[in-house]
Amino acid sequence: MKLLLDGHFSPEIARQLRHRGHDVVAARERIELHGRSDRELPAVATAEARAVVTENVADFVELHRQSIMGAERHAGIVFTSPKQFPRSRRAIGRLVQALEALLAAYPDADALHDQAWWLER
Repeated sequence: MKLLLDGHFSPEIARQLRHRGHDVVAARERIELHGRSDRELPAVATAEARAVVTENVADFVELHRQSIMGAERHAGIVFTSPKQFPRSRRAIGRLVQALEALLAAYPDADALHDQAWWLER
C-alpha cells in the first residue's frame, strides 16, 4: 500500500517511512499539491493508488460516503486523531510507528480500496 499524507502532516513523517522502505509522500512535499482542496486530494491519491492519511474527518467521511453510494471511488482513507497523534515534533515517532504497523499489516496495493480506517496507537 502507498500513502499520501494530507497537508496537516509534517513531511518528516513521509521521509521517515520512506527510509523504512515504504512508498509515502506528504502533500507539503509536492508543490502541485499545495492549496488543493479536500475534494481534489483524494482524486490525486486515487490516480496514484495511494490511501490518504488525514485528520479531516468531517470532509473525508462525506467523500467516503459518496464512495459507498457508488458516486466516487478512492484508494483508501486513514483517519487519525490529533489527540492520539499530536502534531508536534516530539510525537512524530508515534505516528510513524502506527503508520508503519498499518503498512506492514496491509501490504497489498489495494488493501484499503474504498475503505476508511481509523489509525490507533
